[in-house]
Amino acid sequence: MAIHPTAVVDSQAQLGADVSIGPYAIVEGGVSIGDGCEVSGHAQLLGTVDIGEGCKVGPGAVLGAFPQDLSFDRTQFSGVKIGAGCDLREHVTIHRSTKPGVVTTLGERNFFMVGAHVGHDSQVGDDNVIANHCLIGGHVQIGNGNFLGAGAGFHQFVRVGDRVMVQGLTACSLDFPPYVMAAERNRIFGLNSVGLRRAGFSKEARAEVKEVFKLFFRSQLRLQEALGKARERIWGPEAEQFLKFVGGKSKKGICLRTA
Repeated sequence: MAIHPTAVVDSQAQLGADVSIGPYAIVEGGVSIGDGCEVSGHAQLLGTVDIGEGCKVGPGAVLGAFPQDLSFDRTQFSGVKIGAGCDLREHVTIHRSTKPGVVTTLGERNFFMVGAHVGHDSQVGDDNVIANHCLIGGHVQIGNGNFLGAGAGFHQFVRVGDRVMVQGLTACSLDFPPYVMAAERNRIFGLNSVGLRRAGFSKEARAEVKEVFKLFFRSQLRLQEALGKARERIWGPEAEQFLKFVGGKSKKGICLRTA
């Protein structure tokens, strides 16, 4: 374990094997850091933060700070949980939950570039690439294997499915279904076909995903009409995931606007 002499590490913090903590970093007592993690200089781990093994926390990153919610009671218990293998670069910020006993959650192997932000009560899946200064509001749900472009903004309570590619500076206030490419303001520009191939989707699975995409985005049917027609047959798991998403509970509505 290598802790720089200028770092401030509470004696109650739990540190795994081979953890390194850089100069002027702050680690509070409710923090748990897994084996092999690197915490860079000037990073702050505040409140209750649980970090999985093999993570990297960049210079000036702040994890577990109070949520940006005027009604939040600072005396209540909440926190942040981060899965193994995440790389959080310079000045990344992740806020704790607003609800007692609840945590803002990041899955495994996520790469957050400089200045990216995750708001309170959000849930981020695995293997996502979140580019510079991407802004994820409170209560947002992000799936797996997505690429969210630099400066893209996600309004509170938005959902994003799996394998979605979002262009930089996109404004997102509706739910984006799995496998799509999004840009501008709530606009979908087609399927993320390259991403599906790279993810190992079979030719048959990609063909089914293309079918359901056409049904919802090219047929001129309304959402419930398209769902009803889709349920007339049995689909593979990849296409079924798309249908489950668009048929699921949504607070913001499904984005069906295409270029």
